[in-house]
Amino acid sequence: EDNMQKVEIYTSVLCGYCSRAKNFLDQKGVIYEEFDITSNDTLRKEMIKRSNTHIVPQIFLNGQNIGGYDDLMMLEQEGVLDSKLGLVK
Repeated sequence: EDNMQKVEIYTSVLCGYCSRAKNFLDQKGVIYEEFDITSNDTLRKEMIKRSNTHIVPQIFLNGQNIGGYDDLMMLEQEGVLDSKLGLVK
């Protein structure tokens, strides 16, 4: 799909919210790039620099930080997530 947005998600092993966020995106058919920061200090620093937080998951949409799992769910509840993701025809 041409209108699919670029989704990036920073995760770590043993992070329940990371798994939930990925499962949710999978169910929506969203293709995302995952960055596992568990044992990667460079990625961890990159995530902190981009999001100003060390909490995972951190989800980026077209380079813009939309936050973590709760923020993702908030956008879904508000009914704006699909259009932000480019899923709306």
